[in-house]
Amino acid sequence: MKKQSQKGFTLIELMIVIAIIGILAAIALPAYQTYTKKAKFSEVVAAVNPYKIAIELAIQNGTCAGATLTALTQLDNGDCGIPAAPAAAGFVASVTVIDGVILATGSADVDGSTYQVTTVPTAAAAAGGPLQAPVDWTVAGSCVGAGLC
Repeated sequence: MKKQSQKGFTLIELMIVIAIIGILAAIALPAYQTYTKKAKFSEVVAAVNPYKIAIELAIQNGTCAGATLTALTQLDNGDCGIPAAPAAAGFVASVTVIDGVILATGSADVDGSTYQVTTVPTAAAAAGGPLQAPVDWTVAGSCVGAGLC
């Protein structure tokens, strides 16, 4: 009598493969979700750029509406060539500029995380004189702790 050889995998071998796939998925899924959220939040970070440029130009020019630009409190949405606050679009819920501080808020898709950029003139203005260029920027907001920006 001839013994037949068996072909295929045993149940244990299949269960081990499924367990390995499950472990890999458990590790990869959170990393992938963070990656996609970071990609979406890049739209919020990019939305700040026109406001940064406008603030830098206003400081470089040293004037705002014909008056000398002496304080960051003059730098708001719609003033000194800074664009008005936009309507919500894409992953950006809002962008506001108040006293030279730009605050961009993400939509619910990025958990409403915020990205705050603060204007820091590198040289102090003389008494009553214009703000001095160049400008440095400090970054804050809930995106920093979440690792999105």
